[in-house]
Amino acid sequence: MSEQINQTKNKKVPSTLERVVEKFIFRCRWLLAPFFIGLLVAVVLLLLKFFKYLYSMALNTFSATNQELLVGILTLVDTALLAGLLLIIIFSGYENFVSKLNIDNHEDRPVWMGKVGFSGLKMKLISAIVAISAVELLKVFISSNNHSTDELLWKVLIHVTFVVSGVLFALTDYINSKTMNH
Repeated sequence: MSEQINQTKNKKVPSTLERVVEKFIFRCRWLLAPFFIGLLVAVVLLLLKFFKYLYSMALNTFSATNQELLVGILTLVDTALLAGLLLIIIFSGYENFVSKLNIDNHEDRPVWMGKVGFSGLKMKLISAIVAISAVELLKVFISSNNHSTDELLWKVLIHVTFVVSGVLFALTDYINSKTMNH
């Protein structure tokens, strides 16, 4: 009992100025909301680009080679991965930095929503970047006769850099989680 009283006595009572500054800083988190709305606009733009490319592919299906068709399909996959990445950033970023989404446990609510912290967001981000890079690399290899050896080498090196970065992010998160638990 006396320990609780001592802890209460030792707590610093914030000054009026400190409370005002803290409330102001807390309310400023809403300055991030326009960024997430802008990313939603980018998803709409990707959707338009996706359908434009799909329409163009449909018109050229019978005249295109299998290689051209495969590269076109990979481009659509790439666009879908990028749109999914943006949605992960929008949902997680908004919930982590601005406000919780009040959607009353909607049946379509992704299971990871509300559970992905900054560390998890970084891992999802790097995973999506590696996947997008892999699709881009596959597109280049399919049409490798259109690229010089130097271009192919640079594409592979860039992809390997993304993969190594992802592994290092995962390793540092793993080490950090172990040190935080002890």
